[in-house]
Amino acid sequence: MPFNRFSCLLLLILTVRSTPSFSQSAAPAFHCIDSLLKAKSSKPFNGVIIIAKEGKTLYENQNGSPVPGQKKLFKETDQFVIGSISKQITAVLVLRELDKKRLNLRDPIRKYLPELEMPWADTVTIHQLLTHTHGITALNEPLAYPAGTKFNYSAIGYQLLAKIVAKTSGKSFPELSNELFITCGMENTFDSNLKKHKRLVNGYIEKEDGKLHLETSPLKDFTPAATFISTARDLVLWNTSLHSGKLLSPETYQLMITPYATRQHAFLGKTDYGYGPTVTTTDGLLQIGQTGYIPGFVSMDYYFPKTKTSIIMLENTAWSLDDLSKTFSYHLQALKFLKEALLK
Repeated sequence: MPFNRFSCLLLLILTVRSTPSFSQSAAPAFHCIDSLLKAKSSKPFNGVIIIAKEGKTLYENQNGSPVPGQKKLFKETDQFVIGSISKQITAVLVLRELDKKRLNLRDPIRKYLPELEMPWADTVTIHQLLTHTHGITALNEPLAYPAGTKFNYSAIGYQLLAKIVAKTSGKSFPELSNELFITCGMENTFDSNLKKHKRLVNGYIEKEDGKLHLETSPLKDFTPAATFISTARDLVLWNTSLHSGKLLSPETYQLMITPYATRQHAFLGKTDYGYGPTVTTTDGLLQIGQTGYIPGFVSMDYYFPKTKTSIIMLENTAWSLDDLSKTFSYHLQALKFLKEALLK
Protein backbone atom coordinates (compact mmCIF):
# COMPACT_ATOMS: atom_id res chain seq x y z
CA MET A 1 0.00 0.00 0.00
CA PRO A 2 1.44 3.40 -0.91
CA PHE A 3 2.30 5.84 1.86
CA ASN A 4 -0.55 8.29 2.48
CA ARG A 5 0.86 11.36 4.17
CA PHE A 6 -2.51 13.16 4.35
CA SER A 7 -4.07 10.29 6.31
CA CYS A 8 -1.15 10.36 8.74
CA LEU A 9 -1.48 14.10 9.28
CA LEU A 10 -5.22 13.73 9.92
CA LEU A 11 -4.56 10.94 12.42
CA LEU A 12 -2.02 13.12 14.22
CA ILE A 13 -4.42 16.04 14.47
CA LEU A 14 -7.35 13.96 15.74
CA THR A 15 -5.30 12.02 18.26
CA VAL A 16 -3.23 14.75 19.83
CA ARG A 17 -6.35 16.83 20.47
CA SER A 18 -7.79 14.16 22.69
CA THR A 19 -4.78 12.76 24.55
CA PRO A 20 -2.69 14.76 27.03
CA SER A 21 0.44 12.65 27.59
CA PHE A 22 3.38 12.65 25.23
CA SER A 23 3.46 8.87 24.97
CA GLN A 24 -0.15 8.87 23.81
CA SER A 25 0.18 11.87 21.52
CA ALA A 26 3.27 10.37 19.89
CA ALA A 27 1.53 7.06 19.09
CA PRO A 28 0.02 8.28 15.80
CA ALA A 29 3.43 9.69 14.82
CA PHE A 30 4.92 6.25 15.33
CA HIS A 31 2.13 4.74 13.25
CA CYS A 32 2.82 7.22 10.47
CA ILE A 33 6.54 6.47 10.58
CA ASP A 34 5.74 2.75 10.36
CA SER A 35 3.63 3.41 7.29
CA LEU A 36 6.35 5.59 5.78
CA LEU A 37 9.08 2.97 6.20
CA LYS A 38 6.95 0.05 5.06
CA ALA A 39 5.48 1.71 1.98
CA LYS A 40 6.56 0.07 -1.26
CA SER A 41 9.12 2.18 -3.08
CA SER A 42 11.78 1.77 -5.74
CA LYS A 43 14.04 3.73 -3.36
CA PRO A 44 13.22 2.38 0.11
CA PHE A 45 14.60 3.44 3.47
CA ASN A 46 17.42 1.07 4.40
CA GLY A 47 18.50 1.53 7.98
CA VAL A 48 17.39 2.05 11.58
CA ILE A 49 15.41 4.61 13.57
CA ILE A 50 15.04 5.22 17.29
CA ILE A 51 12.89 7.74 19.15
CA ALA A 52 13.69 7.99 22.85
CA LYS A 53 12.56 10.10 25.78
CA GLU A 54 14.93 10.70 28.72
CA GLY A 55 17.15 7.96 27.29
CA LYS A 56 14.38 5.35 27.19
CA THR A 57 13.31 3.98 23.83
CA LEU A 58 9.72 4.79 22.85
CA TYR A 59 9.96 3.66 19.25
CA GLU A 60 12.54 1.57 17.41
CA ASN A 61 12.37 0.15 13.92
CA GLN A 62 14.56 -1.04 11.10
CA ASN A 63 13.93 -1.58 7.44
CA GLY A 64 15.96 -3.30 4.79
CA SER A 65 19.25 -5.09 5.26
CA PRO A 66 22.94 -4.29 5.82
CA VAL A 67 23.31 -5.45 2.21
CA PRO A 68 20.37 -3.91 0.33
CA GLY A 69 18.08 -6.51 -1.18
CA GLN A 70 19.12 -9.34 1.10
CA LYS A 71 16.96 -10.84 3.85
CA LYS A 72 19.47 -10.45 6.68
CA LEU A 73 18.15 -7.89 9.16
CA PHE A 74 19.99 -5.08 10.88
CA LYS A 75 21.16 -5.69 14.45
CA GLU A 76 21.28 -3.12 17.23
CA THR A 77 25.09 -3.24 17.22
CA ASP A 78 25.42 -2.58 13.48
CA GLN A 79 27.56 0.52 13.02
CA PHE A 80 27.17 3.40 10.56
CA VAL A 81 29.34 6.33 9.55
CA ILE A 82 27.45 9.28 11.06
CA GLY A 83 28.51 12.19 8.84
CA SER A 84 28.22 15.70 10.28
CA ILE A 85 26.84 14.43 13.58
CA SER A 86 30.57 13.95 14.19
CA LYS A 87 31.03 17.71 14.50
CA GLN A 88 29.17 18.00 17.80
CA ILE A 89 31.42 15.30 19.25
CA THR A 90 34.52 17.25 18.22
CA ALA A 91 32.95 20.45 19.58
CA VAL A 92 32.35 18.79 22.96
CA LEU A 93 35.99 17.72 23.11
CA VAL A 94 36.99 21.34 22.50
CA LEU A 95 34.55 22.66 25.11
CA ARG A 96 35.74 20.13 27.70
CA GLU A 97 39.21 21.58 27.22
CA LEU A 98 37.65 25.00 27.81
CA ASP A 99 36.11 23.75 31.06
CA LYS A 100 39.59 22.56 32.08
CA LYS A 101 40.94 26.06 31.27
CA ARG A 102 43.38 24.68 28.73
CA LEU A 103 42.21 26.96 25.92
CA ASN A 104 40.32 30.15 25.19
CA LEU A 105 37.77 30.26 22.39
CA ARG A 106 38.81 33.79 21.36
CA ASP A 107 42.50 32.93 21.06
CA PRO A 108 44.08 32.95 17.59
CA ILE A 109 44.87 29.40 16.57
CA ARG A 110 48.56 30.20 16.12
CA LYS A 111 48.81 29.94 19.92
CA TYR A 112 48.01 26.23 19.71
CA LEU A 113 49.27 25.37 16.23
CA PRO A 114 52.50 27.38 15.75
CA GLU A 115 53.45 25.14 12.82
CA LEU A 116 50.79 26.75 10.61
CA GLU A 117 52.56 28.83 7.97
CA MET A 118 49.85 31.18 6.70
CA PRO A 119 49.38 34.63 8.30
CA TRP A 120 45.70 33.93 8.98
CA ALA A 121 46.73 31.71 11.90
CA ASP A 122 47.26 34.97 13.80
CA THR A 123 43.67 36.14 13.27
CA VAL A 124 41.44 33.05 12.99
CA THR A 125 40.08 32.00 16.40
CA ILE A 126 38.81 28.74 17.86
CA HIS A 127 35.34 30.31 18.00
CA GLN A 128 35.47 30.88 14.24
CA LEU A 129 36.55 27.30 13.58
CA LEU A 130 33.60 26.03 15.62
CA THR A 131 31.11 28.27 13.82
CA HIS A 132 32.36 27.86 10.21
CA THR A 133 33.17 31.56 9.99
CA HIS A 134 36.96 31.23 9.59
CA GLY A 135 37.36 31.62 5.82
CA ILE A 136 39.96 28.85 5.50
CA THR A 137 39.77 26.83 2.29
CA ALA A 138 43.17 25.11 2.42
CA LEU A 139 46.13 25.22 4.79
CA ASN A 140 48.41 26.81 2.20
CA GLU A 141 45.90 29.27 0.71
CA PRO A 142 44.82 32.78 1.78
CA LEU A 143 41.45 33.18 3.47
CA ALA A 144 38.43 33.29 1.17
CA TYR A 145 37.11 36.23 3.25
CA PRO A 146 38.17 38.06 6.42
CA ALA A 147 37.80 35.76 9.41
CA GLY A 148 34.47 36.18 11.19
CA THR A 149 32.68 38.01 8.39
CA LYS A 150 30.89 35.15 6.60
CA PHE A 151 29.63 31.60 7.09
CA ASN A 152 30.94 28.76 4.94
CA TYR A 153 30.17 25.20 6.04
CA SER A 154 33.35 23.12 5.83
CA ALA A 155 35.33 20.23 7.26
CA ILE A 156 38.74 21.86 7.52
CA GLY A 157 37.90 23.91 10.61
CA TYR A 158 37.02 20.77 12.54
CA GLN A 159 40.19 19.05 11.35
CA LEU A 160 42.12 21.93 12.91
CA LEU A 161 40.06 21.72 16.10
CA ALA A 162 41.09 18.07 16.43
CA LYS A 163 44.75 19.11 16.21
CA ILE A 164 44.19 21.80 18.84
CA VAL A 165 42.63 19.48 21.44
CA ALA A 166 45.40 16.96 20.83
CA LYS A 167 47.89 19.71 21.70
CA THR A 168 46.05 21.00 24.77
CA SER A 169 45.23 17.56 26.19
CA GLY A 170 48.50 15.82 25.37
CA LYS A 171 46.53 12.91 23.89
CA SER A 172 45.81 11.85 20.33
CA PHE A 173 42.39 12.76 18.99
CA PRO A 174 41.30 9.08 18.66
CA GLU A 175 42.39 8.42 22.24
CA LEU A 176 40.65 11.51 23.55
CA SER A 177 37.39 10.73 21.76
CA ASN A 178 37.49 7.11 22.90
CA GLU A 179 37.70 8.25 26.53
CA LEU A 180 34.67 10.47 25.93
CA PHE A 181 32.65 7.57 24.54
CA ILE A 182 33.57 5.42 27.53
CA THR A 183 32.27 8.20 29.79
CA CYS A 184 28.96 8.06 27.92
CA GLY A 185 28.75 4.26 27.96
CA MET A 186 28.98 4.17 24.16
CA GLU A 187 30.55 0.79 23.53
CA ASN A 188 30.05 0.75 19.76
CA THR A 189 31.30 4.23 18.82
CA PHE A 190 34.82 4.85 17.54
CA ASP A 191 37.20 6.98 15.58
CA SER A 192 37.83 4.82 12.53
CA ASN A 193 41.58 5.30 12.98
CA LEU A 194 41.45 3.10 16.10
CA LYS A 195 40.23 0.24 13.89
CA LYS A 196 38.11 -1.13 16.75
CA HIS A 197 34.84 -1.13 14.86
CA LYS A 198 33.75 -4.69 14.13
CA ARG A 199 30.20 -4.30 12.80
CA LEU A 200 30.46 -1.38 10.38
CA VAL A 201 28.01 -1.91 7.53
CA ASN A 202 28.97 -0.99 4.00
CA GLY A 203 27.52 2.12 2.39
CA TYR A 204 25.85 2.24 -1.01
CA ILE A 205 25.16 5.11 -3.41
CA GLU A 206 22.88 5.44 -6.40
CA LYS A 207 24.75 6.05 -9.65
CA GLU A 208 23.75 7.08 -13.16
CA ASP A 209 22.25 3.69 -13.92
CA GLY A 210 19.70 4.15 -11.12
CA LYS A 211 21.16 1.25 -9.13
CA LEU A 212 22.96 1.11 -5.79
CA HIS A 213 26.72 0.60 -5.88
CA LEU A 214 29.11 -0.17 -3.04
CA GLU A 215 30.93 2.90 -1.74
CA THR A 216 34.54 1.82 -1.40
CA SER A 217 36.10 4.72 0.53
CA PRO A 218 33.76 6.29 3.11
CA LEU A 219 36.46 6.50 5.81
CA LYS A 220 38.80 9.16 4.51
CA ASP A 221 40.63 11.11 7.19
CA PHE A 222 37.70 13.37 8.08
CA THR A 223 36.79 11.87 11.47
CA PRO A 224 36.49 15.16 13.42
CA ALA A 225 34.04 16.53 10.84
CA ALA A 226 32.24 13.54 9.36
CA THR A 227 33.44 9.98 9.89
CA PHE A 228 32.92 8.88 13.46
CA ILE A 229 31.35 5.41 13.55
CA SER A 230 28.37 4.75 15.82
CA THR A 231 25.00 3.05 16.34
CA ALA A 232 21.53 4.47 16.86
CA ARG A 233 21.42 3.26 20.46
CA ASP A 234 24.82 4.76 21.20
CA LEU A 235 23.64 8.12 19.87
CA VAL A 236 20.75 8.01 22.34
CA LEU A 237 23.38 7.63 25.06
CA TRP A 238 25.27 10.54 23.54
CA ASN A 239 22.25 12.83 23.57
CA THR A 240 21.36 11.85 27.12
CA SER A 241 24.90 12.45 28.39
CA LEU A 242 25.38 15.74 26.57
CA HIS A 243 22.02 17.33 27.30
CA SER A 244 21.75 16.17 30.92
CA GLY A 245 24.93 17.99 31.96
CA LYS A 246 27.23 15.00 32.21
CA LEU A 247 29.83 16.27 29.74
CA LEU A 248 29.99 20.05 30.08
CA SER A 249 29.52 22.67 32.76
CA PRO A 250 26.14 24.46 32.57
CA GLU A 251 27.80 27.65 31.34
CA THR A 252 29.77 25.89 28.63
CA TYR A 253 26.75 23.88 27.51
CA GLN A 254 24.87 27.14 27.03
CA LEU A 255 27.74 28.40 24.88
CA MET A 256 27.41 25.27 22.76
CA ILE A 257 23.69 25.71 22.04
CA THR A 258 23.78 29.47 21.46
CA PRO A 259 23.18 30.41 17.80
CA TYR A 260 26.18 32.24 16.34
CA ALA A 261 25.87 31.96 12.57
CA THR A 262 23.14 31.37 10.00
CA ARG A 263 23.23 29.25 6.86
CA GLN A 264 20.75 28.97 4.03
CA HIS A 265 20.72 25.18 3.99
CA ALA A 266 20.14 23.32 0.72
CA PHE A 267 17.03 21.51 2.00
CA LEU A 268 16.46 22.71 5.58
CA GLY A 269 16.15 26.41 4.82
CA LYS A 270 17.43 29.00 7.28
CA THR A 271 19.52 27.16 9.84
CA ASP A 272 21.33 28.56 12.89
CA TYR A 273 24.57 27.03 14.16
CA GLY A 274 25.96 26.78 17.65
CA TYR A 275 29.24 25.10 18.49
CA GLY A 276 28.82 21.87 16.52
CA PRO A 277 25.05 21.29 16.23
CA THR A 278 22.38 23.37 14.59
CA VAL A 279 20.05 25.20 16.97
CA THR A 280 16.56 25.84 15.62
CA THR A 281 13.37 27.05 17.29
CA THR A 282 10.04 26.48 15.51
CA ASP A 283 6.77 27.53 17.16
CA GLY A 284 8.58 27.65 20.50
CA LEU A 285 10.06 24.17 20.10
CA LEU A 286 13.85 24.11 20.42
CA GLN A 287 15.59 21.51 18.26
CA ILE A 288 19.32 20.73 18.63
CA GLY A 289 21.30 18.46 16.32
CA GLN A 290 21.88 17.89 12.63
CA THR A 291 21.66 15.78 9.54
CA GLY A 292 24.78 14.16 8.12
CA TYR A 293 25.96 12.80 4.81
CA ILE A 294 29.10 10.96 3.83
CA PRO A 295 29.16 8.85 0.64
CA GLY A 296 26.97 5.81 1.28
CA PHE A 297 25.58 6.97 4.64
CA VAL A 298 22.64 9.28 5.42
CA SER A 299 22.07 10.22 9.06
CA MET A 300 20.05 12.41 11.39
CA ASP A 301 20.19 13.13 15.13
CA TYR A 302 17.95 15.74 16.76
CA TYR A 303 17.19 16.39 20.41
CA PHE A 304 14.25 18.35 21.82
CA PRO A 305 15.10 19.68 25.31
CA LYS A 306 11.50 20.55 26.23
CA THR A 307 10.49 16.87 26.30
CA LYS A 308 14.02 15.38 26.46
CA THR A 309 13.25 13.50 23.26
CA SER A 310 15.69 12.21 20.64
CA ILE A 311 15.09 11.06 17.10
CA ILE A 312 17.93 9.23 15.38
CA MET A 313 17.95 7.74 11.89
CA LEU A 314 20.94 5.99 10.31
CA GLU A 315 20.87 4.70 6.77
CA ASN A 316 23.50 2.99 4.61
CA THR A 317 21.99 3.78 1.22
CA ALA A 318 22.05 7.15 -0.49
CA TRP A 319 19.50 7.70 -3.25
CA SER A 320 18.88 10.72 -5.50
CA LEU A 321 22.15 12.52 -4.83
CA ASP A 322 21.26 15.14 -7.41
CA ASP A 323 18.59 16.37 -4.96
CA LEU A 324 19.50 16.00 -1.27
CA SER A 325 15.95 16.80 -0.16
CA LYS A 326 15.05 13.45 -1.75
CA THR A 327 18.11 11.73 -0.28
CA PHE A 328 16.87 12.78 3.17
CA SER A 329 13.16 12.41 2.41
CA TYR A 330 12.50 9.64 4.95
CA HIS A 331 14.41 11.47 7.66
CA LEU A 332 12.62 14.75 7.02
CA GLN A 333 9.16 13.19 6.97
CA ALA A 334 9.77 11.21 10.17
CA LEU A 335 11.09 14.36 11.84
CA LYS A 336 7.99 16.28 10.75
CA PHE A 337 5.66 13.67 12.23
CA LEU A 338 7.49 13.75 15.56
CA LYS A 339 7.57 17.53 15.73
CA GLU A 340 3.84 17.73 15.03
CA ALA A 341 3.25 15.44 18.01
CA LEU A 342 5.65 17.41 20.23
CA LEU A 343 3.99 20.71 19.39
CA LYS A 344 0.55 19.57 20.53
